[in-house]
Amino acid sequence: MSKQEPNRNFFKIIFGRTAVIMLLLLIQAAAAVLYVYWLRQYAAFVYSIMLILSFPIIILILNDKTEPTFQLAWMTLMVVSPVFGALFYAYVRLSIGTKMINRRLERIIYETRSYLGQDQEVKASLEADNPLVARFSDYMFYYAGYPIYRNTEAKYFPLGDYAFDEMKKQLEMAKDFIFLEFFIIKKGKMWGEILEILERKVKEGVEVRLLYDGTCAFSLLPHNYPKLLEEKGIRCKVFSPIRPALSTYQNNRDHRKILVVDGRVAFTGGINLADEYINEVSRFGHWKDTAVMIWGDAVKSFTQMFLQMWDISEKKLDDFARYSVRDPEKRPKETDGYILPYSDSPLDKERVGEEVYLNIVHTSSRYVHIMTPYLILDYETVDTLRHAAKKGLDVKIIMPHVPDKWYAFLVAKTYYEELITAGVQIYEYTPGFVHAKVFVADDVKAAVGTVNLDFRSLYLHFECGVYMYKNEAVRDVEEDFQRTLRSCQKITIKDCRRLAWHRKVIGKVLRIMAPLM
Repeated sequence: MSKQEPNRNFFKIIFGRTAVIMLLLLIQAAAAVLYVYWLRQYAAFVYSIMLILSFPIIILILNDKTEPTFQLAWMTLMVVSPVFGALFYAYVRLSIGTKMINRRLERIIYETRSYLGQDQEVKASLEADNPLVARFSDYMFYYAGYPIYRNTEAKYFPLGDYAFDEMKKQLEMAKDFIFLEFFIIKKGKMWGEILEILERKVKEGVEVRLLYDGTCAFSLLPHNYPKLLEEKGIRCKVFSPIRPALSTYQNNRDHRKILVVDGRVAFTGGINLADEYINEVSRFGHWKDTAVMIWGDAVKSFTQMFLQMWDISEKKLDDFARYSVRDPEKRPKETDGYILPYSDSPLDKERVGEEVYLNIVHTSSRYVHIMTPYLILDYETVDTLRHAAKKGLDVKIIMPHVPDKWYAFLVAKTYYEELITAGVQIYEYTPGFVHAKVFVADDVKAAVGTVNLDFRSLYLHFECGVYMYKNEAVRDVEEDFQRTLRSCQKITIKDCRRLAWHRKVIGKVLRIMAPLM
């Protein structure tokens, strides 16, 4: 490498768009801090005003229909810094941009609801099979907007490496349309090979659309990448681009991973389109991730999920009927069971992703096995897991041993002792990092998707997943859990207490403020 190349890279970083955005955001944050500092000149007056304002704000916080952990975080902030806490709370509550997006998304869902009707024969069959699961499916249909299906098969992939091979195979067979929606896209082997297929498919007349989250444009892809792809014939959008303006809107990221081919097959899971997800490069040791492919009637839900998100920024909605594909020749097998694809929005009042997980725990009778990269829990989830273990259920959680975020790992460790004391068994995957988001129970039900066990996934991000009941793939999920367990070390109470005192303190402080991070 020549001497000029490092210099060019250095100046590209310093004067690039990402650096400019970061600088402008820092300036705005500094201005806010200076404003609060400036108010200190009028300490007595400001303090008196804030005392007057703090009472109604506290009343609002205590009466807000939200998770108590959020209330605790806000109350702590109000105690530590009444001025900043009051201003920040007002700023978050207003969130004008977020409310506008929510109204748009609600209208799209309302206008397209008829395309996702519940098959009454499927519902009657499920009611006869398991009334509890049927009641859960009613909730998912009436409050989340997604029906439960039969006539659908599923294939589980215990590694991103295997899912990648199948994704390429299905892309090669595309004849009508390809929809891709991902949180992260990074140049390399994985994206390079997929892009090469997409370019060929466009030339064959296949419609290709790509939607990716704005954090990619912030650090991983050029800001004009959509234009470059459009020139290749690929329709491309960035969801919520990072802009040089502090806004709560930018806190709600599109964390979903969806690939739909011809309305015939769909993929979701933990894997993004970057080389670490297929272990082509090593960032945190071996990358343990999972995915699921479905084919049959239930693919319709993923097709609609994609189009609903795509149309948020469109003046005219897509012709949803055009992309609703049904294969009349396929007949369900008894082993196919039931499939319920779902999406979770941070803008409504429903915690769909968390409801799926809690329902699996509440309705289990023998075991609940979990894989998750993060463990930052609200009170209800902690209580549910502890209560399940105390009732005698085999509750096991697999966590990473090599974390990707040190601060999230320290917060996770603050939950270890109270869970272990109640009988929950916690394991860490010693070869590296677990990015899988998996719940499986009793050999009959499982959820695989994008939802982490942390506040960002459960409350702040757009997420998705697949709930499976009595499907053949459920046993594959449990077999994968048992294989993974053999590469894990069990965490004991002694391990928890051996953690350095300063790490414990940092973790406990961060745990209080975790809902606002």
